[in-house]
Amino acid sequence: MSLWVDKIDPIELRYNATEDEKQTVIRAVYKQVLGNIHVMESQRLTSAESFFVNGQISVRQFVNLVAKSDLYFSLFCESSSPYGFIELNFKHILGRAPEDQAEISEHIRIYNEQGYQAEIDSYTNTQEYSQNFGENIVPYPRGSSTVVGSKNVTFNRLFALERGNATSDRKKTSRLTLDLAANLGTKIKKPISVSGPYNNRIKRFQISVTKTGIGPVVKQSATTYTVSYEQLSAKINSIQRTGGKILKITEVP
Repeated sequence: MSLWVDKIDPIELRYNATEDEKQTVIRAVYKQVLGNIHVMESQRLTSAESFFVNGQISVRQFVNLVAKSDLYFSLFCESSSPYGFIELNFKHILGRAPEDQAEISEHIRIYNEQGYQAEIDSYTNTQEYSQNFGENIVPYPRGSSTVVGSKNVTFNRLFALERGNATSDRKKTSRLTLDLAANLGTKIKKPISVSGPYNNRIKRFQISVTKTGIGPVVKQSATTYTVSYEQLSAKINSIQRTGGKILKITEVP
């Protein structure tokens, strides 16, 4: 079993917490789930806060309501690419980066087939969430710690998402699209120079895609694209804009 050794002290709602302690939890949830933005008084979820303060909902349920709010939707769904939106959901709700392309694809499927609220539930209503945060701990960036038995890339990917913590996540573009899609390691620092046969610039990738045809009969067609590393990001965005579903991306030998 993996063990997280965290540098930060999680914020937890104690039994018989005071009003001030409950307000501290509320502020911590807003900061974590809304990506460090400044929440104006008019943007606060007063009904959800009231339910929480009165003990009618747990921290987990409050997190769920904040992530389902119109504010969260406008900040991170409407203004982001599908990949960027999913990345931020992992960061804000589970406190980590997505591990691979399969996780991204699964959550895009959930969003496309079941809708926005189901996508949010697919984080808060999981065993992973319960094991790490339970009902009364505010989610926090778990990748800021050492993960025993896990690959270094887990830390590197969350570091890439967390970089610039003094600013908010508002209108941030996807930071992991290429690395996850092409199954590449995420580097904290860009190499000074890259040369030789493994230069990313000469790598080529195949993208397997299905598309739904328009007409009286719904038909799905399969297509495969072969692109260079430099073209990969633009092609992924183009496929998503035209309604295609990416099945897998593999490097061409």
